[in-house]
Amino acid sequence: MPTAKYIFTKIHLWRYKHISERQFVYVLSILVGFLAGLGTLILKNMTFFIESMLESNFMKDFKSSLYFIFPIIGLILVYYIKVKLIKKPIGHGISTTLYSISKKSGIIEKHKMFASLITAPITVGFGGSAGLQGPAVSTGAAFGSYVSQLFRMNTKTRMLLIGCATAGAMSSMFQAPVAAIIFAVEIFSLDLAFASLVPLLLASVSAVITSYFFLGQNVLFGFKLQDAFEIKDILLYVLLGIGTGIASVYFSKMYLAITRFFSRFSNNLKRLIVGALAIGVLLFFIPPLYGEGYGLINSLLDGDTKSALADIPYNIDLNNAWMVIVMLLMITVFKAIAMTTTFASGGVGGIFIPTLVMGSALGNAFAKVVNQFGFSVSESNFTLIGMTGLMAGVLHAPLTAIFLIAEITGGYDLFVPLMLVAAISYALTKYFVSNSIYTIELAKRGELITHNKDKNALMMMKIDQVIETNFSVLQSEMTLGEMLKQGVAKSSRNIFPVLDENQQFLGIVLLDDVRSIMFDQSLYDSTTVSLFMKPAPEVIFYNDSMEVIMGKFKGTGAWNLPVVKDKTYIGFISKSKLLTAYRNKLIEVTS
Repeated sequence: MPTAKYIFTKIHLWRYKHISERQFVYVLSILVGFLAGLGTLILKNMTFFIESMLESNFMKDFKSSLYFIFPIIGLILVYYIKVKLIKKPIGHGISTTLYSISKKSGIIEKHKMFASLITAPITVGFGGSAGLQGPAVSTGAAFGSYVSQLFRMNTKTRMLLIGCATAGAMSSMFQAPVAAIIFAVEIFSLDLAFASLVPLLLASVSAVITSYFFLGQNVLFGFKLQDAFEIKDILLYVLLGIGTGIASVYFSKMYLAITRFFSRFSNNLKRLIVGALAIGVLLFFIPPLYGEGYGLINSLLDGDTKSALADIPYNIDLNNAWMVIVMLLMITVFKAIAMTTTFASGGVGGIFIPTLVMGSALGNAFAKVVNQFGFSVSESNFTLIGMTGLMAGVLHAPLTAIFLIAEITGGYDLFVPLMLVAAISYALTKYFVSNSIYTIELAKRGELITHNKDKNALMMMKIDQVIETNFSVLQSEMTLGEMLKQGVAKSSRNIFPVLDENQQFLGIVLLDDVRSIMFDQSLYDSTTVSLFMKPAPEVIFYNDSMEVIMGKFKGTGAWNLPVVKDKTYIGFISKSKLLTAYRNKLIEVTS
Protein backbone atom coordinates (compact mmCIF):
# COMPACT_ATOMS: atom_id res chain seq x y z
CA MET A 1 0.00 0.00 0.00
CA PRO A 2 1.48 3.39 -1.00
CA THR A 3 2.63 5.57 1.88
CA ALA A 4 1.68 9.23 2.29
CA LYS A 5 5.27 10.20 1.51
CA TYR A 6 5.19 8.21 -1.74
CA ILE A 7 1.87 9.79 -2.77
CA PHE A 8 3.12 13.33 -2.12
CA THR A 9 6.34 12.60 -4.01
CA LYS A 10 4.26 11.59 -7.02
CA ILE A 11 2.13 14.73 -6.66
CA HIS A 12 5.25 16.90 -6.57
CA LEU A 13 6.68 15.26 -9.68
CA TRP A 14 3.40 15.63 -11.55
CA ARG A 15 2.97 19.29 -10.68
CA TYR A 16 6.59 20.16 -11.59
CA LYS A 17 5.94 18.70 -15.03
CA HIS A 18 2.45 19.99 -15.73
CA ILE A 19 1.71 23.11 -13.63
CA SER A 20 3.67 26.35 -13.42
CA GLU A 21 4.65 27.76 -10.04
CA ARG A 22 2.15 30.61 -10.32
CA GLN A 23 -0.73 28.30 -11.25
CA PHE A 24 0.10 26.01 -8.36
CA VAL A 25 0.07 28.96 -5.94
CA TYR A 26 -3.44 29.78 -7.22
CA VAL A 27 -4.53 26.20 -6.49
CA LEU A 28 -3.03 26.30 -3.01
CA SER A 29 -4.65 29.67 -2.25
CA ILE A 30 -8.06 28.16 -3.02
CA LEU A 31 -7.26 25.18 -0.78
CA VAL A 32 -6.02 27.41 2.04
CA GLY A 33 -9.09 29.65 1.74
CA PHE A 34 -11.34 26.60 2.01
CA LEU A 35 -9.48 25.28 5.06
CA ALA A 36 -9.50 28.68 6.76
CA GLY A 37 -13.22 29.05 6.01
CA LEU A 38 -13.92 25.57 7.34
CA GLY A 39 -11.92 26.25 10.50
CA THR A 40 -13.87 29.47 11.07
CA LEU A 41 -17.18 27.67 10.60
CA ILE A 42 -16.15 25.02 13.13
CA LEU A 43 -15.21 27.75 15.61
CA LYS A 44 -18.54 29.55 15.17
CA ASN A 45 -20.70 26.42 15.29
CA MET A 46 -18.95 24.96 18.32
CA THR A 47 -19.36 28.27 20.13
CA PHE A 48 -23.05 28.55 19.22
CA PHE A 49 -23.58 24.92 20.28
CA ILE A 50 -22.10 25.56 23.72
CA GLU A 51 -24.11 28.78 24.08
CA SER A 52 -27.33 27.01 23.11
CA MET A 53 -26.71 24.29 25.70
CA LEU A 54 -26.16 26.88 28.41
CA GLU A 55 -29.29 28.76 27.37
CA SER A 56 -31.61 25.75 27.57
CA ASN A 57 -34.98 26.14 29.32
CA PHE A 58 -33.53 24.76 32.52
CA MET A 59 -30.61 27.14 32.46
CA LYS A 60 -32.70 30.21 31.66
CA ASP A 61 -34.34 30.07 35.09
CA PHE A 62 -30.93 30.45 36.72
CA LYS A 63 -29.19 32.51 34.08
CA SER A 64 -28.68 35.70 36.08
CA SER A 65 -26.89 33.89 38.89
CA LEU A 66 -25.01 31.64 36.49
CA TYR A 67 -23.46 34.63 34.71
CA PHE A 68 -20.97 34.50 37.56
CA ILE A 69 -20.34 30.75 37.27
CA PHE A 70 -20.24 29.99 33.54
CA PRO A 71 -17.10 32.03 32.65
CA ILE A 72 -15.21 30.54 35.59
CA ILE A 73 -16.10 27.01 34.45
CA GLY A 74 -15.02 27.85 30.91
CA LEU A 75 -11.65 29.27 31.96
CA ILE A 76 -10.96 26.26 34.22
CA LEU A 77 -11.74 23.87 31.34
CA VAL A 78 -9.45 25.82 28.99
CA TYR A 79 -6.68 25.80 31.59
CA TYR A 80 -6.76 22.02 31.98
CA ILE A 81 -7.03 21.44 28.22
CA LYS A 82 -3.91 23.56 27.68
CA VAL A 83 -2.00 21.87 30.50
CA LYS A 84 -3.11 18.26 30.05
CA LEU A 85 -3.99 17.93 26.35
CA ILE A 86 -2.19 20.53 24.24
CA LYS A 87 0.84 21.00 26.52
CA LYS A 88 2.19 23.81 24.34
CA PRO A 89 1.64 27.58 24.32
CA ILE A 90 -1.21 28.81 22.12
CA GLY A 91 -0.60 32.55 22.23
CA HIS A 92 -2.88 35.28 20.93
CA GLY A 93 -3.84 34.55 17.33
CA ILE A 94 -2.75 37.48 15.20
CA SER A 95 0.24 38.50 17.35
CA THR A 96 1.75 35.01 17.32
CA THR A 97 1.10 34.71 13.58
CA LEU A 98 2.93 37.98 12.96
CA TYR A 99 5.83 36.72 15.09
CA SER A 100 5.96 33.46 13.11
CA ILE A 101 6.22 35.46 9.89
CA SER A 102 8.91 37.83 11.12
CA LYS A 103 11.15 35.45 13.10
CA LYS A 104 10.28 31.91 11.98
CA SER A 105 9.99 32.38 8.19
CA GLY A 106 6.29 31.59 8.39
CA ILE A 107 6.76 28.23 10.13
CA ILE A 108 3.81 27.77 12.51
CA GLU A 109 3.59 24.86 14.93
CA LYS A 110 1.17 22.11 13.86
CA HIS A 111 -0.70 22.10 17.18
CA LYS A 112 -2.04 25.55 16.38
CA MET A 113 -4.22 24.01 13.66
CA PHE A 114 -6.48 22.58 16.36
CA ALA A 115 -5.54 24.34 19.64
CA SER A 116 -7.77 27.39 19.12
CA LEU A 117 -10.54 25.23 17.63
CA ILE A 118 -10.84 23.53 21.00
CA THR A 119 -10.16 26.31 23.48
CA ALA A 120 -11.73 29.42 21.91
CA PRO A 121 -15.30 28.04 21.68
CA ILE A 122 -15.11 26.98 25.33
CA THR A 123 -13.79 30.40 26.40
CA VAL A 124 -16.40 32.38 24.47
CA GLY A 125 -19.24 29.85 24.67
CA PHE A 126 -19.09 29.86 28.46
CA GLY A 127 -19.27 33.64 28.51
CA GLY A 128 -15.68 34.81 28.24
CA SER A 129 -15.79 38.39 26.97
CA ALA A 130 -13.77 37.82 23.80
CA GLY A 131 -14.19 37.27 20.08
CA LEU A 132 -13.47 34.48 17.62
CA GLN A 133 -11.70 36.40 14.86
CA GLY A 134 -8.21 36.06 16.40
CA PRO A 135 -8.53 32.28 16.92
CA ALA A 136 -9.96 31.95 13.39
CA VAL A 137 -6.93 33.74 11.95
CA SER A 138 -4.55 31.65 14.08
CA THR A 139 -6.17 28.41 12.91
CA GLY A 140 -6.24 29.47 9.27
CA ALA A 141 -2.65 30.70 9.35
CA ALA A 142 -1.51 27.37 10.80
CA PHE A 143 -3.31 25.59 7.94
CA GLY A 144 -1.66 27.93 5.44
CA SER A 145 1.80 27.32 6.90
CA TYR A 146 1.28 23.55 6.98
CA VAL A 147 0.06 23.42 3.37
CA SER A 148 3.04 25.48 2.19
CA GLN A 149 5.46 23.18 4.03
CA LEU A 150 3.68 20.09 2.73
CA PHE A 151 4.13 21.24 -0.86
CA ARG A 152 7.68 22.57 -0.28
CA MET A 153 6.93 26.21 -1.08
CA ASN A 154 9.55 28.90 -0.48
CA THR A 155 9.43 31.48 2.30
CA LYS A 156 7.82 34.21 0.21
CA THR A 157 5.01 31.90 -0.93
CA ARG A 158 4.55 30.56 2.59
CA MET A 159 3.97 34.10 3.86
CA LEU A 160 1.56 34.77 1.01
CA LEU A 161 -0.44 31.64 1.86
CA ILE A 162 -0.61 32.72 5.51
CA GLY A 163 -2.01 36.04 4.26
CA CYS A 164 -4.50 34.08 2.13
CA ALA A 165 -5.55 32.11 5.20
CA THR A 166 -6.04 35.36 7.11
CA ALA A 167 -8.23 36.76 4.36
CA GLY A 168 -10.13 33.46 4.25
CA ALA A 169 -10.82 33.49 7.98
CA MET A 170 -12.05 37.08 7.85
CA SER A 171 -14.13 36.46 4.74
CA SER A 172 -15.81 33.40 6.25
CA MET A 173 -16.42 35.05 9.62
CA PHE A 174 -18.17 38.16 8.26
CA GLN A 175 -19.00 37.10 4.69
CA ALA A 176 -17.13 40.22 3.58
CA PRO A 177 -14.54 39.13 0.97
CA VAL A 178 -13.36 42.64 -0.02
CA ALA A 179 -12.75 43.76 3.56
CA ALA A 180 -10.98 40.45 4.18
CA ILE A 181 -8.36 41.20 1.52
CA ILE A 182 -7.80 44.70 2.90
CA PHE A 183 -7.44 43.24 6.40
CA ALA A 184 -4.71 40.84 5.23
CA VAL A 185 -2.85 43.68 3.52
CA GLU A 186 -3.15 46.14 6.43
CA ILE A 187 -2.42 43.79 9.32
CA PHE A 188 0.16 41.50 7.66
CA SER A 189 1.82 44.16 5.47
CA LEU A 190 1.38 42.11 2.29
CA ASP A 191 2.31 43.61 -1.06
CA LEU A 192 -0.84 44.45 -2.99
CA ALA A 193 0.70 43.55 -6.35
CA PHE A 194 -0.88 41.37 -9.01
CA ALA A 195 1.19 38.36 -7.93
CA SER A 196 -0.29 38.50 -4.43
CA LEU A 197 -3.69 40.01 -5.24
CA VAL A 198 -4.99 37.06 -7.27
CA PRO A 199 -4.22 34.44 -4.57
CA LEU A 200 -5.82 36.71 -1.95
CA LEU A 201 -8.92 37.07 -4.12
CA LEU A 202 -9.14 33.32 -4.71
CA ALA A 203 -8.69 32.51 -1.02
CA SER A 204 -11.25 35.09 0.08
CA VAL A 205 -13.83 33.91 -2.46
CA SER A 206 -13.15 30.24 -1.62
CA ALA A 207 -13.73 30.93 2.07
CA VAL A 208 -16.91 32.97 1.60
CA ILE A 209 -18.36 30.32 -0.73
CA THR A 210 -17.59 27.74 1.96
CA SER A 211 -19.46 29.92 4.44
CA TYR A 212 -22.42 30.32 2.08
CA PHE A 213 -22.49 26.58 1.43
CA PHE A 214 -22.79 25.65 5.11
CA LEU A 215 -24.62 28.69 6.52
CA GLY A 216 -26.48 30.08 3.52
CA GLN A 217 -27.03 33.83 3.43
CA ASN A 218 -27.19 34.14 7.22
CA VAL A 219 -24.84 36.88 8.38
CA LEU A 220 -23.68 38.03 11.79
CA PHE A 221 -25.19 41.46 11.32
CA GLY A 222 -28.61 41.52 9.68
CA PHE A 223 -28.84 45.32 9.50
CA LYS A 224 -29.39 47.15 6.23
CA LEU A 225 -28.86 50.88 5.95
CA GLN A 226 -32.09 52.86 6.04
CA ASP A 227 -31.11 56.43 6.90
CA ALA A 228 -28.93 58.29 4.42
CA PHE A 229 -25.99 60.52 5.36
CA GLU A 230 -26.91 64.15 5.86
CA ILE A 231 -24.30 66.90 5.51
CA LYS A 232 -25.76 68.80 8.49
CA ASP A 233 -24.47 66.02 10.76
CA ILE A 234 -20.83 66.39 9.66
CA LEU A 235 -19.69 68.21 12.81
CA LEU A 236 -21.31 65.54 14.97
CA TYR A 237 -19.34 62.89 13.09
CA VAL A 238 -16.15 64.84 13.75
CA LEU A 239 -17.00 64.80 17.48
CA LEU A 240 -17.74 61.07 17.27
CA GLY A 241 -14.35 60.53 15.60
CA ILE A 242 -12.64 62.31 18.49
CA GLY A 243 -14.68 60.30 20.99
CA THR A 244 -13.84 56.96 19.39
CA GLY A 245 -10.19 57.99 19.21
CA ILE A 246 -10.14 58.69 22.96
CA ALA A 247 -11.95 55.40 23.58
CA SER A 248 -9.39 53.57 21.40
CA VAL A 249 -6.51 55.03 23.41
CA TYR A 250 -8.30 53.99 26.61
CA PHE A 251 -8.85 50.47 25.20
CA SER A 252 -5.17 50.08 24.29
CA LYS A 253 -3.83 51.52 27.55
CA MET A 254 -6.19 49.41 29.65
CA TYR A 255 -5.21 46.29 27.74
CA LEU A 256 -1.52 46.93 28.42
CA ALA A 257 -2.08 47.82 32.08
CA ILE A 258 -4.15 44.72 32.86
CA THR A 259 -1.76 42.49 30.93
CA ARG A 260 1.17 43.86 32.95
CA PHE A 261 -0.75 43.31 36.19
CA PHE A 262 -1.43 39.66 35.44
CA SER A 263 2.14 39.07 34.23
CA ARG A 264 3.24 39.56 37.84
CA PHE A 265 1.68 36.20 38.73
CA SER A 266 4.37 33.59 38.16
CA ASN A 267 1.88 30.80 38.84
CA ASN A 268 -0.66 30.20 36.04
CA LEU A 269 -3.18 28.73 38.47
CA LYS A 270 -3.14 31.89 40.63
CA ARG A 271 -3.57 33.96 37.48
CA LEU A 272 -6.54 31.80 36.52
CA ILE A 273 -8.22 32.10 39.93
CA VAL A 274 -7.85 35.90 40.13
CA GLY A 275 -8.89 36.44 36.51
CA ALA A 276 -11.82 34.03 36.59
CA LEU A 277 -13.27 35.62 39.73
CA ALA A 278 -12.81 39.11 38.26
CA ILE A 279 -14.53 38.27 34.97
CA GLY A 280 -17.30 36.46 36.85
CA VAL A 281 -18.03 39.52 38.97
CA LEU A 282 -17.96 41.83 35.93
CA LEU A 283 -20.41 39.68 33.99
CA PHE A 284 -22.70 39.30 36.99
CA PHE A 285 -23.11 43.06 37.35
CA ILE A 286 -22.97 43.89 33.61
CA PRO A 287 -24.43 40.85 31.74
CA PRO A 288 -24.19 42.46 28.24
CA LEU A 289 -20.42 41.88 28.50
CA TYR A 290 -21.15 38.13 28.32
CA GLY A 291 -19.64 36.32 25.31
CA GLU A 292 -18.92 37.93 21.97
CA GLY A 293 -21.77 40.45 22.05
CA TYR A 294 -23.36 40.06 18.62
CA GLY A 295 -26.80 40.20 20.18
CA LEU A 296 -26.06 43.59 21.72
CA ILE A 297 -24.77 44.99 18.41
CA ASN A 298 -27.76 43.73 16.40
CA SER A 299 -30.26 45.03 18.95
CA LEU A 300 -28.64 48.48 18.92
CA LEU A 301 -28.60 48.53 15.12
CA ASP A 302 -32.30 47.64 15.11
CA GLY A 303 -33.03 50.39 17.61
CA ASP A 304 -34.19 47.84 20.19
CA THR A 305 -32.40 49.13 23.27
CA LYS A 306 -34.60 47.13 25.63
CA SER A 307 -33.43 43.84 24.10
CA ALA A 308 -29.81 45.00 24.18
CA LEU A 309 -30.02 45.68 27.92
CA ALA A 310 -32.66 43.09 28.82
CA ASP A 311 -30.33 41.07 31.07
CA ILE A 312 -29.34 44.00 33.27
CA PRO A 313 -30.14 42.81 36.84
CA TYR A 314 -31.04 46.27 38.13
CA ASN A 315 -34.51 47.67 38.43
CA ILE A 316 -34.01 50.55 36.02
CA ASP A 317 -36.39 52.29 33.68
CA LEU A 318 -35.24 51.47 30.15
CA ASN A 319 -37.67 54.10 28.86
CA ASN A 320 -35.47 56.71 30.51
CA ALA A 321 -32.96 57.69 27.84
CA TRP A 322 -30.37 58.94 30.33
CA MET A 323 -30.40 55.63 32.24
CA VAL A 324 -29.88 53.81 28.96
CA ILE A 325 -27.00 56.14 28.07
CA VAL A 326 -25.34 55.44 31.42
CA MET A 327 -25.63 51.66 30.89
CA LEU A 328 -24.21 51.93 27.35
CA LEU A 329 -21.27 53.98 28.61
CA MET A 330 -20.67 51.37 31.32
CA ILE A 331 -20.51 48.71 28.62
CA THR A 332 -18.08 50.91 26.67
CA VAL A 333 -15.81 51.34 29.69
CA PHE A 334 -15.89 47.80 31.05
CA LYS A 335 -15.78 45.83 27.77
CA ALA A 336 -12.04 46.45 27.44
CA ILE A 337 -11.51 45.37 31.06
CA ALA A 338 -13.62 42.23 30.68
CA MET A 339 -11.93 41.23 27.42
CA THR A 340 -8.39 41.73 28.67
CA THR A 341 -9.14 39.93 31.94
CA THR A 342 -10.46 36.99 29.93
CA PHE A 343 -7.18 36.77 28.01
CA ALA A 344 -4.88 37.46 30.93
CA SER A 345 -6.44 34.73 33.06
CA GLY A 346 -5.79 32.11 30.36
CA GLY A 347 -8.76 32.35 28.02
CA VAL A 348 -8.36 32.09 24.24
CA GLY A 349 -10.09 34.61 22.01
CA GLY A 350 -9.71 37.72 19.90
CA ILE A 351 -10.03 41.49 20.32
CA PHE A 352 -11.71 42.17 16.98
CA ILE A 353 -15.34 41.65 18.02
CA PRO A 354 -14.95 43.36 21.43
CA THR A 355 -13.89 46.53 19.59
CA LEU A 356 -17.11 46.36 17.56
CA VAL A 357 -19.18 45.87 20.72
CA MET A 358 -17.47 48.79 22.43
CA GLY A 359 -17.83 50.99 19.34
CA SER A 360 -21.51 50.16 18.88
CA ALA A 361 -22.30 51.02 22.51
CA LEU A 362 -20.35 54.29 22.34
CA GLY A 363 -21.83 55.33 18.98
CA ASN A 364 -25.36 54.58 20.11
CA ALA A 365 -24.88 56.43 23.40
CA PHE A 366 -23.44 59.42 21.54
CA ALA A 367 -26.48 59.57 19.23
CA LYS A 368 -28.86 59.32 22.18
CA VAL A 369 -27.11 62.19 23.94
CA VAL A 370 -27.32 64.31 20.77
CA ASN A 371 -31.02 63.52 20.39
CA GLN A 372 -31.68 64.47 24.02
CA PHE A 373 -30.51 67.99 23.20
CA GLY A 374 -33.14 68.49 20.53
CA PHE A 375 -31.32 67.18 17.46
CA SER A 376 -32.56 64.35 15.30
CA VAL A 377 -29.87 61.92 14.13
CA SER A 378 -29.98 58.28 13.10
CA GLU A 379 -28.96 56.17 16.09
CA SER A 380 -28.32 53.18 13.81
CA ASN A 381 -25.93 55.15 11.63
CA PHE A 382 -23.99 56.44 14.62
CA THR A 383 -23.87 52.91 16.03
CA LEU A 384 -22.31 51.70 12.79
CA ILE A 385 -19.83 54.50 12.59
CA GLY A 386 -18.88 54.12 16.25
CA MET A 387 -17.87 50.55 15.39
CA THR A 388 -15.75 51.90 12.55
CA GLY A 389 -13.98 54.42 14.79
CA LEU A 390 -13.06 51.87 17.47
CA MET A 391 -11.84 49.36 14.91
CA ALA A 392 -9.74 51.95 13.09
CA GLY A 393 -8.19 53.17 16.34
CA VAL A 394 -7.65 49.99 18.33
CA LEU A 395 -6.55 47.79 15.42
CA HIS A 396 -4.75 50.58 13.51
CA ALA A 397 -6.64 49.39 10.44
CA PRO A 398 -8.74 52.28 9.10
CA LEU A 399 -9.30 50.80 5.63
CA THR A 400 -10.45 47.49 7.06
CA ALA A 401 -12.82 49.36 9.38
CA ILE A 402 -14.35 51.38 6.54
CA PHE A 403 -14.86 48.51 4.11
CA LEU A 404 -15.93 45.93 6.68
CA ILE A 405 -18.73 48.06 8.12
CA ALA A 406 -19.82 49.16 4.65
CA GLU A 407 -19.76 45.61 3.29
CA ILE A 408 -21.51 43.74 6.10
CA THR A 409 -24.28 46.30 6.51
CA GLY A 410 -24.76 47.63 3.02
CA GLY A 411 -23.79 51.03 4.35
CA TYR A 412 -21.93 52.28 1.29
CA ASP A 413 -23.97 55.49 1.36
CA LEU A 414 -22.16 56.32 4.61
CA PHE A 415 -18.70 56.31 3.05
CA VAL A 416 -18.07 59.98 3.83
CA PRO A 417 -18.70 59.75 7.59
CA LEU A 418 -17.09 56.28 7.69
CA MET A 419 -13.89 57.71 6.19
CA LEU A 420 -14.00 60.84 8.34
CA VAL A 421 -14.47 59.05 11.67
CA ALA A 422 -11.95 56.30 10.80
CA ALA A 423 -9.31 58.89 9.85
CA ILE A 424 -9.80 61.01 12.98
CA SER A 425 -9.87 58.02 15.33
CA TYR A 426 -6.82 56.41 13.74
CA ALA A 427 -4.78 59.63 13.73
CA LEU A 428 -5.64 60.43 17.34
CA THR A 429 -4.86 56.90 18.56
CA LYS A 430 -1.65 56.72 16.54
CA TYR A 431 -0.43 59.91 18.23
CA PHE A 432 -0.74 58.40 21.71
CA VAL A 433 -0.30 54.68 20.94
CA SER A 434 2.23 54.10 18.17
CA ASN A 435 1.29 50.47 17.53
CA SER A 436 -1.85 48.38 17.73
CA ILE A 437 -2.50 45.80 20.43
CA TYR A 438 -1.52 43.15 17.87
CA THR A 439 1.89 44.64 17.22
CA ILE A 440 3.00 46.71 20.20
CA GLU A 441 5.10 44.00 21.87
CA LEU A 442 6.62 42.89 18.55
CA ALA A 443 7.52 46.51 17.72
CA LYS A 444 9.25 46.93 21.09
CA ARG A 445 11.44 43.90 20.33
CA GLY A 446 12.09 44.98 16.74
CA GLU A 447 10.23 41.93 15.40
CA LEU A 448 7.36 43.62 13.58
CA ILE A 449 6.99 43.05 9.85
CA THR A 450 6.12 46.20 7.90
CA HIS A 451 5.94 47.39 4.30
CA ASN A 452 9.64 48.33 4.51
CA LYS A 453 11.29 45.43 2.64
CA ASP A 454 14.82 46.30 3.77
CA LYS A 455 13.84 46.19 7.45
CA ASN A 456 11.83 43.04 6.90
CA ALA A 457 14.81 41.27 5.37
CA LEU A 458 17.05 42.33 8.28
CA MET A 459 14.44 41.27 10.83
CA MET A 460 14.03 37.82 9.30
CA MET A 461 17.75 37.11 9.34
CA LYS A 462 19.09 35.01 12.22
CA ILE A 463 22.36 35.88 13.90
CA ASP A 464 23.42 32.22 14.05
CA GLN A 465 23.54 32.15 10.25
CA VAL A 466 26.23 34.83 10.02
CA ILE A 467 28.47 34.06 13.02
CA GLU A 468 31.89 32.67 12.05
CA THR A 469 33.87 30.64 14.57
CA ASN A 470 37.08 29.76 12.67
CA PHE A 471 39.20 32.29 14.59
CA SER A 472 42.19 31.28 16.68
CA VAL A 473 41.60 32.21 20.30
CA LEU A 474 44.37 33.77 22.42
CA GLN A 475 44.83 34.08 26.18
CA SER A 476 46.01 37.37 27.64
CA GLU A 477 48.96 35.76 29.45
CA MET A 478 50.32 34.03 26.31
CA THR A 479 53.80 34.98 25.20
CA LEU A 480 54.49 36.31 21.75
CA GLY A 481 56.05 32.98 20.80
CA GLU A 482 53.00 31.01 21.95
CA MET A 483 50.74 33.42 20.13
CA LEU A 484 52.63 32.96 16.86
CA LYS A 485 52.80 29.19 17.22
CA GLN A 486 49.28 28.49 18.48
CA GLY A 487 47.43 31.36 16.85
CA VAL A 488 49.00 33.02 13.82
CA ALA A 489 50.53 29.86 12.33
CA LYS A 490 47.18 28.00 12.48
CA SER A 491 44.88 30.75 11.26
CA SER A 492 44.15 32.34 7.92
CA ARG A 493 42.63 35.34 9.69
CA ASN A 494 44.31 38.58 10.62
CA ILE A 495 42.28 39.20 13.79
CA PHE A 496 42.40 37.21 17.02
CA PRO A 497 40.00 37.31 20.01
CA VAL A 498 41.58 37.45 23.46
CA LEU A 499 39.78 35.62 26.29
CA ASP A 500 40.34 35.04 29.98
CA GLU A 501 40.25 31.66 31.71
CA ASN A 502 36.43 31.80 31.86
CA GLN A 503 36.12 32.34 28.10
CA GLN A 504 34.98 35.90 28.64
CA PHE A 505 35.91 38.36 25.92
CA LEU A 506 38.71 40.82 26.75
CA GLY A 507 39.72 42.36 23.44
CA ILE A 508 41.37 41.69 20.08
CA VAL A 509 44.83 41.47 18.58
CA LEU A 510 45.37 42.50 14.97
CA LEU A 511 48.06 40.79 12.91
CA ASP A 512 49.14 44.19 11.58
CA ASP A 513 50.05 45.26 15.12
CA VAL A 514 52.57 42.44 15.60
CA ARG A 515 53.79 42.09 12.03
CA SER A 516 56.82 44.39 12.57
CA ILE A 517 58.20 42.32 15.52
CA MET A 518 56.87 38.84 14.81
CA PHE A 519 60.27 37.67 13.57
CA ASP A 520 62.25 39.13 16.48
CA GLN A 521 62.89 35.96 18.51
CA SER A 522 64.34 37.91 21.45
CA LEU A 523 60.82 39.08 22.26
CA TYR A 524 59.16 35.65 22.04
CA ASP A 525 59.42 34.91 25.78
CA SER A 526 59.47 38.39 27.27
CA THR A 527 56.41 39.86 25.52
CA THR A 528 52.82 38.82 26.19
CA VAL A 529 49.61 39.12 24.26
CA SER A 530 48.26 41.73 26.70
CA LEU A 531 50.80 44.23 25.30
CA PHE A 532 49.21 44.10 21.83
CA MET A 533 45.58 43.65 22.92
CA LYS A 534 43.15 46.48 22.22
CA PRO A 535 39.39 46.90 22.70
CA ALA A 536 37.19 45.89 19.79
CA PRO A 537 35.73 48.87 17.88
CA GLU A 538 32.31 47.62 18.92
CA VAL A 539 30.91 44.43 20.46
CA ILE A 540 27.87 42.67 19.05
CA PHE A 541 25.61 41.14 21.67
CA TYR A 542 23.84 37.91 20.82
CA ASN A 543 20.39 39.40 21.29
CA ASP A 544 21.08 42.44 19.09
CA SER A 545 18.74 42.83 16.14
CA MET A 546 20.20 42.75 12.65
CA GLU A 547 19.34 46.41 12.24
CA VAL A 548 21.43 47.24 15.32
CA ILE A 549 24.27 45.04 14.04
CA MET A 550 24.23 46.83 10.68
CA GLY A 551 24.38 50.13 12.54
CA LYS A 552 27.44 49.01 14.51
CA PHE A 553 29.29 48.12 11.31
CA LYS A 554 28.31 51.42 9.74
CA GLY A 555 29.34 53.40 12.80
CA THR A 556 32.76 51.76 13.23
CA GLY A 557 33.74 51.05 9.63
CA ALA A 558 35.04 47.67 10.85
CA TRP A 559 35.06 44.53 8.72
CA ASN A 560 34.87 42.09 11.62
CA LEU A 561 33.17 42.50 14.99
CA PRO A 562 33.12 40.01 17.90
CA VAL A 563 29.89 38.43 19.17
CA VAL A 564 29.35 38.03 22.91
CA LYS A 565 26.61 36.20 24.81
CA ASP A 566 26.48 36.82 28.57
CA LYS A 567 30.08 38.13 28.35
CA THR A 568 31.18 34.84 26.78
CA TYR A 569 32.84 34.97 23.37
CA ILE A 570 30.99 33.13 20.58
CA GLY A 571 32.63 34.19 17.33
CA PHE A 572 32.83 37.03 14.82
CA ILE A 573 30.53 38.50 12.22
CA SER A 574 32.18 39.79 9.07
CA LYS A 575 30.66 42.63 7.08
CA SER A 576 31.03 40.71 3.83
CA LYS A 577 29.15 37.67 5.12
CA LEU A 578 26.48 39.85 6.69
CA LEU A 579 25.87 41.76 3.46
CA THR A 580 25.77 38.54 1.44
CA ALA A 581 23.23 36.99 3.83
CA TYR A 582 21.19 40.19 3.72
CA ARG A 583 21.14 40.24 -0.06
CA ASN A 584 20.05 36.58 -0.21
CA LYS A 585 17.27 37.18 2.33
CA LEU A 586 16.06 40.26 0.46
CA ILE A 587 15.82 38.21 -2.74
CA GLU A 588 14.02 35.45 -0.84
CA VAL A 589 11.31 37.67 0.63
CA THR A 590 10.72 39.89 -2.40
CA SER A 591 11.14 37.62 -5.41
